[in-house]
Amino acid sequence: MINFFHNNKIIFYLTNFFLIVLYIFPGSLPGLVFYGDKEIQPQITPDFILSSNHFFVFILISIIGFFTYAKSKKIKYLVIYLIFLSTILEIFHLIIPNRSFEWLDLFGNLFGVLVVIFIYNLINNHGVFKK
Repeated sequence: MINFFHNNKIIFYLTNFFLIVLYIFPGSLPGLVFYGDKEIQPQITPDFILSSNHFFVFILISIIGFFTYAKSKKIKYLVIYLIFLSTILEIFHLIIPNRSFEWLDLFGNLFGVLVVIFIYNLINNHGVFKK
């Protein structure tokens, strides 16, 4: 699996592009596609302490990123990029019409990235990704 993503970095780049389009769209692009109304936000699971949609999306993008760069020396740059992306995309909601900045969304973004970083470090310390 790691070799597949490492050899096909375009998958990581395309998922990033799609994520950015979802975030900067004024309204809900999934709501527009599924319900015909950009005001409706589809919900994967109910929110608890943080936004579950944001948590799951950033877990997915982080996993793809770590699989893509697991054999590379660019993991530190990937971590910085993912944390920056999760923060800046939510901050952009302050200026995008029909979108609003929410702390629960920001925490969902960051926690999704941090969970994958934590799991990667646990696995990496036990030799799974070592060359």
